[in-house]
Amino acid sequence: MVCAAVLAAASLFGLSHRRRDGRLKVRGQEDERRLGAAELGTELGERATLVQFSSAFCQPCRATRRTLAEVAGMVEGVSHVELDAEERLDLVRELNILKTPTVLVLDSAGRVVRRAAGAPRKVDVIAALGEAV
Repeated sequence: MVCAAVLAAASLFGLSHRRRDGRLKVRGQEDERRLGAAELGTELGERATLVQFSSAFCQPCRATRRTLAEVAGMVEGVSHVELDAEERLDLVRELNILKTPTVLVLDSAGRVVRRAAGAPRKVDVIAALGEAV
């Protein structure tokens, strides 16, 4: 009986985690943090910027890199910036990034519009850009 309960609880947790992983969430109004060229090490995109926090041995980071680069290539004025989380621990702590990949969608002013922890789907990234542009 105990084993069945533990198995059911673990299954529910796994399904819940799977459903939330990689979803682009709207940031609250309390987070008015803006990122600029000084923090990112490169200029912001003309219309929007996709910022990816990665780590060296992160397998989902590779897929996310391809997805974001493809979307940035499709949409005029959008740039993709990849930051190594280990090299930018100050920014990781400040933005409360807990896992890689984490993707931030910035508008042209550098305001965080959407955020995803995990590998986002291409369709979700394009939809998030609609809000940022």
